[in-house]
Amino acid sequence: MTTSTTTEVKPREQWTGQTGFILAAIGSAVGLGNIWRFPGVAYENGGGAFLIPYLVALITAGIPILFLDYAIGHRMRGAAPTAFRRVAKWMESLGWFQVFICFVIGLYYTAIIAWALSFFVLSFNLGWGDDPAAFFTGDFLQLSDPGVSMQFVPSVLIPLVAVWGVTIFVLAAGIAKGVERTNFIFLPLLLISFLILVVRALFLDGAADGLNALFTPDWVALGDPSVWIAAYSQIFFSLSIAYGIMVTYSSYRNRRSNMTSPGLVVAFSNSSFEILAGIGVFATLGFMAHQQNVAVGELEGLTGPILSFVTFPAIISEMPGGQIFGALFFGSLVMAGFTSLLSILQVVSSAFQDKFGWSPRKAAVILGSVSAVISILLFSTTTGLIALDTVDMWTNNIGIIASAIATCVGVIWVARRGEEMRLHLNSVSTFQVGKWWLVLTGIIAPVVLTYMLIEQIRTLIVDGYEGYPLWYIGVFGWGAVLVMLLASALMTLIRWRNSPDKFTAWPTSAELREKETVR
Repeated sequence: MTTSTTTEVKPREQWTGQTGFILAAIGSAVGLGNIWRFPGVAYENGGGAFLIPYLVALITAGIPILFLDYAIGHRMRGAAPTAFRRVAKWMESLGWFQVFICFVIGLYYTAIIAWALSFFVLSFNLGWGDDPAAFFTGDFLQLSDPGVSMQFVPSVLIPLVAVWGVTIFVLAAGIAKGVERTNFIFLPLLLISFLILVVRALFLDGAADGLNALFTPDWVALGDPSVWIAAYSQIFFSLSIAYGIMVTYSSYRNRRSNMTSPGLVVAFSNSSFEILAGIGVFATLGFMAHQQNVAVGELEGLTGPILSFVTFPAIISEMPGGQIFGALFFGSLVMAGFTSLLSILQVVSSAFQDKFGWSPRKAAVILGSVSAVISILLFSTTTGLIALDTVDMWTNNIGIIASAIATCVGVIWVARRGEEMRLHLNSVSTFQVGKWWLVLTGIIAPVVLTYMLIEQIRTLIVDGYEGYPLWYIGVFGWGAVLVMLLASALMTLIRWRNSPDKFTAWPTSAELREKETVR
């Protein structure tokens, strides 16, 4: 703990209030995975019974790590590298690792939003034709074998440039005028659009069959460890925790802001939207199964891009009023993706603002332009889908999980700042955090996540991935993680424009102990 009494060189941007922060945090958590990942994961892991490990994972890992992110960002008043350096100097590199995780995710996340934007336009005339699968991989993506291609695909390139342009504009406006205002507009629109979509889906023929397929509990599945791992994985990825987002967002809150109660609102809002998405998606899949006179389980493409860009277009083409349904669905994907994208890229922007003293506008223009060029070169070509799939697998299942383990172990056990973070949360929040929180963040979560990481590494080494060539996996999979590690080390070595060490946390450690004694 430094003893310097000098605080930040310049005032930090702030949300306009608690509502703005909550909406932005929900906007970050509610993303593409809520719509295309949760329903399929739940269906494949016990249906209604999956909600039990899902809730256990939410309570024992999701919310505790969310609180840890909040405590680090709010107490240390900085982007991820700044905040972690103030926890312990050696942890700055972990902060940069989280920044480059977000940098890489931003490169391909924009491509998915570009796809959704194109399909939103195509919805009005069902432009994918009679064979959505052939259209998606053929006419639309012009997919080729794994490799390095410089053949650009106009149907991806044009909307991708548009997405990057809007993103840079919003980030340049800053936290309150850019990110917060966008969430104020998009989040209510997303909720209204998706509610209309779900209500319409519930009145389709076969909707009940789809819901029965999703929610009929398979209690035997609860004895399968992989089901519990799937639950922890889903909670972990959907809450935007342990890769800098919530650290950065909480750093923009007023010093006396309530942290834990908004955290509970964000966590349960995210889970509620996931369940709502499950209802909408499987009611729609029930309609498709009814049309084809097969069981829901016999359908293909129940998760991921195939669900959104192949299965759903096929359904939309068959249903009454499909054009409107399609516009609502793909419009929801665009809005959910864009609010999450802003949070991902704000992590990068904020870190470079802290390190080099840049303004939000300068950071947005420089970083956004560099990111846009890389994104276009990698993900708007004929090999874009394969590159996206590979980079996403390694970034999420290796990079983010490793980051979470390092965060929990580093803060709680190595730096020994866990109790300080707990007391900080209690000093500013209405919902008080007990000693149980240290057990969950310091023992339960790291143990589960370490098991997940080891199993994932073993599987990728032994089985490879999707039959892709080893050289390709080495370059775009393991290579992506290696680049993030090297970039993190390099950024740690670069000198700060204004030293982040000239800082004293508030309340001081003595004041925290005094408040705890009074309680």
